[in-house]
Amino acid sequence: MKLADLKTPCAVVDLDKLEANCSRMAKRIAGLGVRLRPHVKTHKCVEAARLQVKRHSGAITVSTMAEANFFHTAGFQDITYAVPMPVSRIEDALELSRAGVLNLMLDHEQTFLELVKCAQSRDVRFSVFLNVDCGYHRAGVDPSRSESLALAKKLAESPHIKFLGILTHAGHSYACRNANEIRKVAIQEREVMVAFAEKLRVEGVKVPDVSAGSTPTMSLVENLDGVTESRPGNYAFYDAFQVGIGSCRRADVAFFVLVSVIGQYPRRNQLLVDGGALSLSKDPGPTHIDAECGYGFLETIDGRDLSDLRLFSLSQEVGKVAGTKPLDIDALAIGARLRVLPNHSCLAAALHECYYVVRGDRVVDQWRPVRGW
Repeated sequence: MKLADLKTPCAVVDLDKLEANCSRMAKRIAGLGVRLRPHVKTHKCVEAARLQVKRHSGAITVSTMAEANFFHTAGFQDITYAVPMPVSRIEDALELSRAGVLNLMLDHEQTFLELVKCAQSRDVRFSVFLNVDCGYHRAGVDPSRSESLALAKKLAESPHIKFLGILTHAGHSYACRNANEIRKVAIQEREVMVAFAEKLRVEGVKVPDVSAGSTPTMSLVENLDGVTESRPGNYAFYDAFQVGIGSCRRADVAFFVLVSVIGQYPRRNQLLVDGGALSLSKDPGPTHIDAECGYGFLETIDGRDLSDLRLFSLSQEVGKVAGTKPLDIDALAIGARLRVLPNHSCLAAALHECYYVVRGDRVVDQWRPVRGW
């Protein structure tokens, strides 16, 4: 089967680019003297995860319990659930925690108390990271506050908890405008974590691991001294957002949604395609850099740039495309196939029940990701 034979819209993974992205990140993290624990939430499928951990420890990061169970069933034995532990899901973590497979994360004393309560009644010891806010302000304890030190001590001293260390995510790197700004966030991320780890150690708290990482910072960081593991994830696919902020080149994007032209409107200089919000997501992309960036990059089916086209509006099942110059009606005829490199590959991929895997224009495999929470 060839790419042109696929029904649209559909999700496509360029295997050559995926392999190159995984190899490049693995080499750069190893060169910085740090273990790689890649996040698998971008693709949520076993085949891509195995490429990410190739020749490494096999340790991975997930964002749902469904992912944790799915990847454990596939043979992964060291899994970090990198979301502040929902109290409602503690029971769901019991089996994998008892097997020594699952690492949890928290940033609140109440969650700690609920874990201890469950551990006491269910004869289990939970492995736990303390989540630290390094500047993103989404989650994590404030490393400058005394209560953060107190919570770390409680984790380290509890007989029901195996304290793994501290963990952060530099999500504020996505607000950067270029590679130099990303490098500055990477420096901040490392410095905050290393300083807090040293503060804990001075207070007698052993900190086995210092875990950091976002795709932008790990793609460009130059020094990880004091950090022990790195957890990027989006780098496997990359996307239009990462290109926009300077994390990668457009040529590195390994995921796209194949769509078809289903309408031509020459008087408006517009097209209609069969890719809408339910195949691309409505992530607005790097609007802090380009307010008119639209919903991803458009290319021909063979990968040639169509920078004169902009996917500017999405409905549930369709998208409106406008030309910045008169449209080539013959080249963009009804039925013509186009690639859309979405703003956020993680969200776009999550909308598809399978990925068609290609080398060049040849479909070589079909992968099915896990769904649910």
